[in-house]
Amino acid sequence: MAGDASRLGFYGFGAAAHILIQVAHYQRRQVYAFTRAGDLSGQDFARKLGAVWAGDSSQKHPHLLEAAIIFAPAGELVPRALESVAKGGTVICAGIHMSDIPSFPYSTLWGERTLRSVANLTRHDGEEFLTLCSQASIRTEVQAFPLHAANEALSALRSGSLQGAGVLVVREDQSAVT
Repeated sequence: MAGDASRLGFYGFGAAAHILIQVAHYQRRQVYAFTRAGDLSGQDFARKLGAVWAGDSSQKHPHLLEAAIIFAPAGELVPRALESVAKGGTVICAGIHMSDIPSFPYSTLWGERTLRSVANLTRHDGEEFLTLCSQASIRTEVQAFPLHAANEALSALRSGSLQGAGVLVVREDQSAVT
């Protein structure tokens, strides 16, 4: 949905973003990573994976973006992302759920900016993406949690202390997740 945008903004830097930044880097796109305020480890993680800039979502960045993808389920990021894209740019809400989007002035949308949401992807979309991941040599960072620690995993996710993806291990004899 971001088309061939060369400057992308990622709002929220978790499981999906840590994969997509590697795809973007492979495609020679620049990624600007926006995290919650104070998430210095998330910003460092984004830079380690190739972000040309990383900061909190309230900060100004050096260039207008051509597209922004909002991974965080925070509706208040929508007007911020719209303000960060150039005229004609696209903002994609990539989450299944999001809090309400606050009111914002029409001038924030004006200039042929596009606001889109992602619904479901097809099997073909998944196959194309997995092929691209293979070509780009994507590496995931995973933290495994035993099933009985599901609440700890959710807590780590909510607090931002989880880098990459959290995985629940259902069987006790599964010692490693790849």
